[in-house]
Amino acid sequence: MSTKLNWIRDELASLKQQNLYNTIRTIDSPQGAWIVVDGKRVLNFCSNNYLGLANDARLKQAAHDAIEKFGVGPAAVRSIAGTLSLHNELEKRLAEFKGVEATISFQSGFNSNGAALPALVGKEDVIFSDELNHASIIDGARLSGAKIVRYAHNDAEDLEHRILETGDYRRALIVTDGVFSMDGDIAPLPQIVEVAERHDLMLMVDDAHGEGVLGRGGRGIVDHFGMHGRVDVEVGTMSKAFGVVGGYVAGKREIVEWLRQRGRPFLFSSAVPAADAAACIAAVDILEESTALVERLWDNARYFKTEMQRLGFDTGASETPITPVMLGDAQLAQNFSRALFENEVFAMAIKYPTVPQGKARIRVMISAAHEREDLDKGLEVFGKVGREMEVIQ
Repeated sequence: MSTKLNWIRDELASLKQQNLYNTIRTIDSPQGAWIVVDGKRVLNFCSNNYLGLANDARLKQAAHDAIEKFGVGPAAVRSIAGTLSLHNELEKRLAEFKGVEATISFQSGFNSNGAALPALVGKEDVIFSDELNHASIIDGARLSGAKIVRYAHNDAEDLEHRILETGDYRRALIVTDGVFSMDGDIAPLPQIVEVAERHDLMLMVDDAHGEGVLGRGGRGIVDHFGMHGRVDVEVGTMSKAFGVVGGYVAGKREIVEWLRQRGRPFLFSSAVPAADAAACIAAVDILEESTALVERLWDNARYFKTEMQRLGFDTGASETPITPVMLGDAQLAQNFSRALFENEVFAMAIKYPTVPQGKARIRVMISAAHEREDLDKGLEVFGKVGREMEVIQ
């Protein structure tokens, strides 16, 4: 028997022994407040479907109409024969929505970082990166070949210290998440902008969890802090609050044009299908027409978080609808998640390497799709399981 894969078998066995093995559950329904997971109807506290748009009738109709007109696949990369009129329309609409000069769309938020970072900096340059930035930023930074200097989480003073102590470089880029997906806290953007402007450095913000959540009608963290025109690059995703799939980079027209020339996912990976692009446009329409869904999301989040804290749970440093239920131990988090599922609540354990060792948690994702009775059901189950496991009194 071949031994060349023994190391993989050993690593998998080690993950299982450490309770770090990731078991993938299977969904057999549309995303919504309640979904079918592994054949069981459960309350959905897991998905990033912030505004409940993933199964919205208007988005589904737009996708259906686009399939009838354009078919199911683009059959090419954007730079050769894959750019549809829908892609151009989506980029125009996103630029208007974000209040920027231009946008360029990609297959995902992950790909957007993989396109932007290597195109903006290279081996002679440096990236100043928040120590808790998302994996897509980390991977994009590595692909760029630039020197990576990490600064303390959400600490503009430490960022400036790192800039001052860093040696010669050709160009520099500061990059931060807008909302940090595991803790739900918000980057101190005004202070970071001041540092960037003081040292004349480019600034990039990944607003994957801020789009559709922060700002006027969900326009994101730059709008939330009134920083328009002072952030060079905004990265967003269409797969969370917008309910579809895809990503984009927004900012100055010359930056967007440069990414059309050098953004590798744009040049070498097939375009987003017409159905997805059309559904994304429909989502932008909805957010431009009304702020009701964003307001409902925040009402639900405030209610749930307040009641969880009243029960005695530690919800960390979250300032957004992301609600981490801090448990610490990975095995406890795994057992807690299984007990929730047995009681018809779907909320997965988050553990190392997604979060640091000793900071395992259940991450609850509140949605505008939840009714008050859904939230009360979740609170009842969390309370029951928490008392049984002696997490709360």
